[in-house]
Amino acid sequence: MSIDPSSIPNFGGQPEEPEGSGPTGPILPDQDLVKQLLDQMELKYVVDDEGDLAAPWEEFRTYFMFRGEAEQQVFSVRTFYDRQHSIEDKPKLLEAIDDWNRRTLWPKVYSHTHDDGSVRLIGEAQMLIGTGVSLEHFVSSTVSWVRASIEFDKWLVEQFGLEKEIDSSEGEGDGEGS
Repeated sequence: MSIDPSSIPNFGGQPEEPEGSGPTGPILPDQDLVKQLLDQMELKYVVDDEGDLAAPWEEFRTYFMFRGEAEQQVFSVRTFYDRQHSIEDKPKLLEAIDDWNRRTLWPKVYSHTHDDGSVRLIGEAQMLIGTGVSLEHFVSSTVSWVRASIEFDKWLVEQFGLEKEIDSSEGEGDGEGS
C-alpha cells in the first residue's frame, strides 16, 4: 500500500486537489508505511539497534514504535527531549507540562529523572491499530503528532526563556557584546 500525497494534512496552506484514493477499508500500519510518510514529509530517519524508527531533530528525537500483539497492537509516537533540566527546576517544569497536558491533546508530556539528578521530558501519543485503522486517520494523526512534538519544544523554549540561553551560548566568544 502507498500513501496518497493528498492525504497528508496541509495545516494552513491551500488545499491540494486529490490525485487518487488509498485503500477504502481498514489497514494495519507498519514501519514501511511510516517510512513512506516520513519520506513524503521530507524528514530524515534512522532505524535504531532495537529496530525502532527514529527521526532526529537538534534538541529531540521522535520514535515511531509498534508494540503488542494482534488485536492489542499499539502504534506509539514518542519524543525524547534532550534538553536537561535540574532537579531544582522539576516543580516548575511539572507545573508547565501539567498546563500543556490540560490544554492540548498531544503529545502528553511527562518527566523522567535520571540517576544523576537531571530531568528530561518525554512526549507521547498512541493509537490502537490491532483491528485496523483508516489510512487517512493514521496519516493525519501521525503528521499531527509530529508537528505537535515540534510545537511543544518551541512552547517550552518560550515558557522558560530557553531561547535566551541558546542565543547567549551561540554568541559567546564571537567578540561582539551582548
